[in-house]
Amino acid sequence: MPKLTIDGDEIEVPVGTTILQACEHAGIEIPHFCFHERLNIAGNCRMCLVEVERSPKPIASCAMPVADGMVVHTNSEKAVKARKGVMEFLLINHPLDCPICDQGGECDLQDQAMAYGFDRGRFEENKRAVRDKDFGPLVATHMTRCIHCTRCIRFLTEIAGVQELGATGRGENMEITTYIEHALGSELSGNIIDLCPVGALTSKPYAFIARPWELMKTESVDVFDAVGSNIRVDTRGGQVLRVLPRINEAVNEEWISDKTRFAIDGLRRRRLDRPYAGRRGARVEIDWSEALDTVADRLRRVPAERIAAIAGDLCDAESMFALKELMVGLSAPSLDCRQDGAKLDPQCRAGYLFNTTIAGIEEADACLLIGTNPRWEAPLINARLRKRHLQGGFSIAAVGPRLDLSFPVELLGEGGDTLGALAAGEHSWCERLRAAKKPMLVVGQGALARRDGGQVLAMARAIAETHRLVRDDWNGFNVLHHAAARVGGLDLGFVPGPGGLDVAAIIEGCRSGRIELLYLLGADETDIDDFGSAFVVYQGHHGDRGAARADVILPGAAYTEKDGTYINTEGRVQLGRRATFPPGDAREDWKIVRALSGLLGRPLPYDSLGELRHRLRAAYPTFAAVDRVGPAPWGEFGRAGPVDPAPFTYPIADFYRTDPISRASITMAECSDVFLVHHGELPAWTGTRG
Repeated sequence: MPKLTIDGDEIEVPVGTTILQACEHAGIEIPHFCFHERLNIAGNCRMCLVEVERSPKPIASCAMPVADGMVVHTNSEKAVKARKGVMEFLLINHPLDCPICDQGGECDLQDQAMAYGFDRGRFEENKRAVRDKDFGPLVATHMTRCIHCTRCIRFLTEIAGVQELGATGRGENMEITTYIEHALGSELSGNIIDLCPVGALTSKPYAFIARPWELMKTESVDVFDAVGSNIRVDTRGGQVLRVLPRINEAVNEEWISDKTRFAIDGLRRRRLDRPYAGRRGARVEIDWSEALDTVADRLRRVPAERIAAIAGDLCDAESMFALKELMVGLSAPSLDCRQDGAKLDPQCRAGYLFNTTIAGIEEADACLLIGTNPRWEAPLINARLRKRHLQGGFSIAAVGPRLDLSFPVELLGEGGDTLGALAAGEHSWCERLRAAKKPMLVVGQGALARRDGGQVLAMARAIAETHRLVRDDWNGFNVLHHAAARVGGLDLGFVPGPGGLDVAAIIEGCRSGRIELLYLLGADETDIDDFGSAFVVYQGHHGDRGAARADVILPGAAYTEKDGTYINTEGRVQLGRRATFPPGDAREDWKIVRALSGLLGRPLPYDSLGELRHRLRAAYPTFAAVDRVGPAPWGEFGRAGPVDPAPFTYPIADFYRTDPISRASITMAECSDVFLVHHGELPAWTGTRG
């Protein structure tokens, strides 16, 4: 490894390390704008200039690899003068927008101008003006502020895989643009706001709302998909104003999806903030005691075998655990967390996890997608797959309808006949799987939510076992979830007990009269027209589909309003933290269930979140291993039998409106209108702003 001297100290670094990276390794800060450790090197801002002995002029440290014996001075007179000159040039055309710029207080240009710039400028010419661009409903542009670092271009091209931004013109006439003006069509486009070192790209929904020093910052996790992206929730008063990514190399690196970032305005609209009784048209507001008494009275009068419960996709583990204990105490066996009807087998944990892990994708060398569209179901996993593709030596094939992903995919077929050929080893792509050192497959909910989903799962297991995807040192079998609560519910055993009914049978039972009382815990993705004459209790935070049919509504808390435990698609236990309080009379979900159990004369044995978590972790030790992923034992799962040759379907038709929060979001409705309705994929949105 080469040795070099930086500011009088000799250090040793790996071959290929740049001077800037070597300086960071030595604890020396080098100013920069265009460099980013996850993007290809551009070397165009020149702010990172340092002096290297025997070099006639300052060197751009981000683009220069170290050499043995190199002597670097980061704070010499020449380096300091060069940086001041670069900063002076950057500020020639930069407008004096700091008082009204949304980047103020978080601006790299502000910080570095103070730390490394000159105390005055010598240019008196008129500043350049650049027309703002329309990048869609999410990203606001103020292109006069742009310093041409090209981070946004490189991110969309390299990470997101959407080659829509580029530079036109030369010199002072250079502009960042979409060539043909249109909205940025990437599910990760909001990340360019974080990457922009100046105020050229800002959040359009957040424009002129708050200053960073006014906000309370809470570390939490995302629930809009099953990736479990680490986020920071910024609040002021009782309002969530912003969501930003937190770095977690094993999960989301430092990116988040646009839905995670921008759907938060849905937290303010269509909220349930007090209990209600009666059906639509005759619904009246009641107090908590009357609501709970009504539900408790019904539960007492209905036989246990005629009671059912369904948990939704955004539920935390604590509320599902409390509801399960309540139902078990009532001897009601019909409960399910798989509201889409996915035929997942809760008996074998490896049969419903993303066993390769998200970071483990980077070790794979072949991938088979079965009935899944990762670009919409899990944009961050799609970005990992693209990252692995760019490294080379990675073959990707899919079984299902045509996909529009950010990397090339070989389409093998659309349905069960292709899957059967793969399981039997008769398909030509089987040779790729056999030749791969670390192959993986990904089964999506679109393949598992069919009537023959159990057979699909069994065939996927057969492919994994036949082609050695599962070994002592590697598990390439993966199930990709898109519901944040699904793995947690399966780990809790929130599934039918002996003699119990699953979701499909529960709905049929409501229609036939076999089920008299249905308890919906945030379940909004079921068909409300199929509940027949059953008495429906809805506990949730939005007036969505479940609340529309409910006879009693119990207002709960959204994910930003409670402390909760979530398990992501790879089986990683993560903690969400309360950033604000529920509106009005709404309460945390587990507390509602605990109060109901007391009225039934079967009080659950905990009165605080700490006591509940202690009991939860004692009953299910998986929940005690926070932020750790352990290997799940392999076993038998799925149901033997033929698979229907009908094409698979993908579970998400509209990425921007998949849950009660995003369906209440004005921003997500605008995105759906711009990206999907105008392309003829969806009917026009008829909502109103408010």
